[in-house]
Amino acid sequence: MWRHAALWLCGMRPGDYALLLVAVLATGYAGRHFWGADHPALAVVRAGGKTVASLPLDRPGRVQVRGPLGLTHIEVEPGRARVAADPGPRQYCVKQGWLTRSGAAAICAPNEVSLLLEGRRSSYDSLSY
Repeated sequence: MWRHAALWLCGMRPGDYALLLVAVLATGYAGRHFWGADHPALAVVRAGGKTVASLPLDRPGRVQVRGPLGLTHIEVEPGRARVAADPGPRQYCVKQGWLTRSGAAAICAPNEVSLLLEGRRSSYDSLSY
């Protein structure tokens, strides 16, 4: 196996190494630019299908949203947001924990409340329930 690798390396010229280096750097740049995580700038809170609050993610904040079952508590810290408490029976949106990526969402379906992080670009095309 090593013999075949040595034969392959012996056939490479200085221009081949330069081309290989450019290809590796271009792949790394494309990976970071096109598939890298976007930092969210805004936490959007919806209740009953309507936007009720938009909180910037550069400073701490809290908001309470009333739904059919009661109050849902949303908590924001720099760079992240979460549903801190919800009156829903299974607590799926609370168990979602801190959201940190653009396009991430926590949906409290029984209480008709959702939390979505928005940035320049999103990992998802749309969000609906």
